Amino acid sequence: MKLINWDEIKYSLQNLRQRKLRSFLTILSIMIGITSVFTLISFGLGIQDYVNTLATQAGTDKLFIMAKSIGAPGTDTSFYLTQDDIDFVEKINGVQEISGMYMKPAEISFRDKKKYNYLAGIDMDKIDFILEASGDLDIEVGKQLRKGDLGKVVLGHNYQIADKIFSRGIKVGDKVLVDSEQLEVVGFYEEVGNPADDANIYVTKEQYELIDPSGKGQYGYVMIRAASDVKPKALSESIQEKLGKHKGQEEGEEDFTVQTFEDAIQTFSTVITIINGILVLIALISLVVASVNIMNTMYTAVLERTKEIGIMKSVGARNSDILIIFIFESGLLGMIGGIIGVILGFLAASTGGSIAAAAGYSLLKPIFPWTLIFGCIFFAFMVGAGSGVMPAIRASKLKPVDSLRYE
Repeated sequence: MKLINWDEIKYSLQNLRQRKLRSFLTILSIMIGITSVFTLISFGLGIQDYVNTLATQAGTDKLFIMAKSIGAPGTDTSFYLTQDDIDFVEKINGVQEISGMYMKPAEISFRDKKKYNYLAGIDMDKIDFILEASGDLDIEVGKQLRKGDLGKVVLGHNYQIADKIFSRGIKVGDKVLVDSEQLEVVGFYEEVGNPADDANIYVTKEQYELIDPSGKGQYGYVMIRAASDVKPKALSESIQEKLGKHKGQEEGEEDFTVQTFEDAIQTFSTVITIINGILVLIALISLVVASVNIMNTMYTAVLERTKEIGIMKSVGARNSDILIIFIFESGLLGMIGGIIGVILGFLAASTGGSIAAAAGYSLLKPIFPWTLIFGCIFFAFMVGAGSGVMPAIRASKLKPVDSLRYE
């Protein structure tokens, strides 16, 4: 099949201009679908990029021991690991570094306003390891806690911002009450990207034991670094088995789980992929509607231009010429809808990302690779061209004599 020439292009454009309203409605239908697909995929790619960055920063040699029940660490008050449990795990072959962390929901008060967020008691001897396992989290304002610090607290990023947690943003030097214990704010961690983590409260383990004496020696969360010559997955299975026996718990009935960071990332990525797939599938329904609309438009165009087709054939136009003209017209409608859809999708995703960031979900940041931009436009063109194939075939098979007699 030969390529379309300039005369055929001009003829197609002229026909589209003569049917402005119909062309606009056809473009509109495919534009909506491409806008939806582009927006959803850009967010999906952005979240995947965030996960990949987090995995790179934290490293895949990390493991975590937490309650087997569903929920964030510290929410299951019946579960904890003792220092004896941690010392036992530390002796297991393949464990390079380990740190227990106190975790529990706590009340924080500032200027007579109360909120409930997570309180973490940290072993400051292991602070570098803990921050690395948290994605290279660092102090943004103020200073870090030191071992044995009492009466001091470091807060998550969002406490600094007015109306995020409290009506007035907290500053270094301000005093807060944590479970009725007055503490001085000495610093703030940088933004993690979700409101829950950015509202955490951090104290030394010594301070935590003063706030919650009954919880002394009861760690709700344990971080582990695997040795370089050990596979984290194999180590997690070894810890699960040996720690279960140490705690006197039957296999399969343990009250804890040992999860590798890689497994956590993979689980998160799988969930995100499934959700994005469902959303994109829903968006594709509008493209199916657009495809039917284009097909209907082109069939109507064939009927309206039957005499024109007969004239073109009588002066030498071949079936392939007619076929190309109609496929080009439908493909052009799809491509125009795709270009506009990409532009609107970019604006929608950028606006949505800004709104999400303002709400504390900076991890929901869309990205716009060239493959996505051109891929959506090419896909829109193919949807349009593909929808026009059957009407184009019908137009190309019209006989000149019958076409000229058509009323």
